[in-house]
Amino acid sequence: MKILSFKSGHDGTVAGADAARGQLLFSYEAEKDSHPRAAPVTPDTFIDAGLWFKELPDVLALSGWSGTGRTHATSAGAGYFGTGPGSERIGKKTFFGKTLDYYSSTHERAHIWSAYALSPFPQGEPCYVLVWEGVLGDFYEITADLEIRHLGRVMEAPGARFAALYGLADPAFQLPPGQQRRQDPGRLMAAAALGRNGAADTQEQALITHLLEAPLEQALDKVRLAASPLCNAGIQSQALRDMAVKLQDALFRRFHDFAAHTLTKGYPLLISGGCGLNCGWNSRWRECGLFQDVFVPPCTGDSGCAIGTAADAMRHFTGRAKLDWSVYCGQPFLDDRAAMNGELNGARMEELKLETVAQALLEGKVIGWARGNCEIGPRALGNRSILAAPFEASMRVRLNRIKGRTNDSPVAPACLEEDAARHFSGPLPAPHMLDFHQVTDPRLQAVTHADGSARLQTVSRSQNPAFHDLLTAFKALSGTGVLCNTSLNFPDAGFINKTSDLCHYARSAGLDGFVAGNSCYWFG
Repeated sequence: MKILSFKSGHDGTVAGADAARGQLLFSYEAEKDSHPRAAPVTPDTFIDAGLWFKELPDVLALSGWSGTGRTHATSAGAGYFGTGPGSERIGKKTFFGKTLDYYSSTHERAHIWSAYALSPFPQGEPCYVLVWEGVLGDFYEITADLEIRHLGRVMEAPGARFAALYGLADPAFQLPPGQQRRQDPGRLMAAAALGRNGAADTQEQALITHLLEAPLEQALDKVRLAASPLCNAGIQSQALRDMAVKLQDALFRRFHDFAAHTLTKGYPLLISGGCGLNCGWNSRWRECGLFQDVFVPPCTGDSGCAIGTAADAMRHFTGRAKLDWSVYCGQPFLDDRAAMNGELNGARMEELKLETVAQALLEGKVIGWARGNCEIGPRALGNRSILAAPFEASMRVRLNRIKGRTNDSPVAPACLEEDAARHFSGPLPAPHMLDFHQVTDPRLQAVTHADGSARLQTVSRSQNPAFHDLLTAFKALSGTGVLCNTSLNFPDAGFINKTSDLCHYARSAGLDGFVAGNSCYWFG
């Protein structure tokens, strides 16, 4: 039984699963291949997904989605309608002249089953699930017999409430009440990484209370907060950074206190929703002692929902709800240099030799690296990366200028898994770059943030042989199997996925060269 699953709207994705083998075949996110961030499903995505099937799939699955989720206005599938009766739609659909089974379930269920299907825990082991994002803020339990129990809503729209602080401080933010920018949660998380913690004063506490407790339309209304000292304080102000830490802490404590009171069985915790990209919160969940283990999938945001609905459909039709999967099951890289009409003039091409690339990195060059299939989720994990040596603080400044970020923004490290304990403290391995670790090696100045932390990716040979071999070659020259690793993409777009785009980006961004498949290109 083959399942073709769609997540429409924001973060559009098409995923395929083989139910007979319990295997995720692919997850193609519409933003990848340099499309706009969070793009809906495109014809390109649909056509690429169709190449997997020699004949039509057996099941069509559709993630429930509403473009205005807070008002429960359904635009696709089963919408935002919880997890109880009525949260599934089951029937038949005619698709290219063939009658197929059709399955749709709600947005909540898509998040829950995505985290469950990808988690390392065996089917039948009960788990807790936290779904927190721009609309949802709820805890659930998955029982041994795969029932979903809703344990309670902690807060409506925690992600939106958190992000509202950034718009409040930004003089350029002028959207009407209730509207937000997609980038603001990540921007505020980065601001918090530069903030100082401490007790909130009376004004700060009033602002925190308003953002977390006011009716959502009021919490997202900048005009109501015009008298706040944070209003238009500036996106690089220390006041915003400090307040971001305090708001981040207060929001986490609301969820932690609920969990401490309600989630008392010690089950593993699965985390899904866009707030699962906040490494500070993920680290605190791991360290809180309430759970046997904590798992965050790399596609914890809405881009994982197509996988979740495929898993939910598989559970419905077969009773199986676990998937074998790889984080590198996105679109394959397209080498289109034959159609570039000489656009590579001025770039010296040679066969890829890892020792040559490692030497160039050690000499201070910055290199684009695109090999194999795209990563699923937003983190570059060694297949769509910009790479550099990790030793000089000036390299962090250069990388941030390439990426259009402030000079003091953190830059993530990738490290050989077998060497990680030599350079970092914290839970290991960390293959998906979703937690903070403390840097214990003083030589790693480019990847050490102001608070001594880093958003670490560990790399094993079984996980990514090519990237592991490059890190090994760099270690042979430098003595250290660590590199700076940031995402390879145009501003506000998904990962680069073809040679022509990569060549254009490398020139415009000022990279020293790039690797595309088995070829290496050098400028200058």
